[in-house]
Amino acid sequence: MARVVITGGAGFIGSHLSERFLAQGHEVIAVDNLLTGDRDNIAHLFENSRFTFLEQDITNYIYVSGPLDAILHFASPASPVDYLELPIQTLKVGSLGTHKALGLAKEKNARILVASTSEVYGDPQIHPQTEDYWGNVNPIGPRGVYDEAKRFLEAMTMAYHTHHGVQTRIARIFNTYGPRMRMRDGRVVPNFICQALRGEDMTVYGDGSQTRSFCFVSDLVEGLTRLLWSDETQPVNLGNPAEMTIERFAERIKALSKSGSKIVYRELPVDDPKVRQPDISKAKRVLGWEPEVELDQGLESTIAYFASKLEAAA
Repeated sequence: MARVVITGGAGFIGSHLSERFLAQGHEVIAVDNLLTGDRDNIAHLFENSRFTFLEQDITNYIYVSGPLDAILHFASPASPVDYLELPIQTLKVGSLGTHKALGLAKEKNARILVASTSEVYGDPQIHPQTEDYWGNVNPIGPRGVYDEAKRFLEAMTMAYHTHHGVQTRIARIFNTYGPRMRMRDGRVVPNFICQALRGEDMTVYGDGSQTRSFCFVSDLVEGLTRLLWSDETQPVNLGNPAEMTIERFAERIKALSKSGSKIVYRELPVDDPKVRQPDISKAKRVLGWEPEVELDQGLESTIAYFASKLEAAA
């Protein structure tokens, strides 16, 4: 049995990680200041004696008594709505929060996996994106606070690995979706699903030709778990390489929701990436991992989740 800290443990991905590690028999300490996390995401875990929740801001200090085997650093606002509303907090958790998490790993001689993002590639000039691509990021654009926070996270992590010998792992996570995303998340999946279920216009930004690749959360969690316990210290892309246009994605959600919503088009936000598709050759090679959940299967589960949330709110 391992003893594991998960920062951002009450968030979308963090709560699924907490669930997975408990199911595997480990002890989980979830740390979250609930800025964008939600206690409801982990309410069902409180009855488990191997689960502990600490409500605190990791940019200040992290104290955990006793030994630790692993840390998964997932604390951060993670959607455009969040980091446009919370730019300073986003930069602080990517820098100061990462520093604190790495310091805890060094103190406890624990391995640490940090959550980076496909956003480090910016609006990419190569396609699909491979781990050796350095990216095309506007550091002073509206998305820069998130992009650069994650780029700094990677640099700090590698410094702790090379200078202090900390066992570090870096996951570059591409678009992930599933139950426990927030309705006001601002990302395309909850936006489209909530609009479709409410019968509202489904808002596509730009002409809808920009592409994304969507990975169901259970697939991502499997990849993260394999990466954590692997020997790979360089960044690894984790995502679904099945690329599709945003317009087609909207139409798919509309059909699965049996919605009468109309698809409308609005101006594309500044620095919005035109393409996004992971090259997961490395994940296949070093982790033996690739996504298994089909898009419709994952979307049906996610639509059912949002339908229940809307019903409860009503």
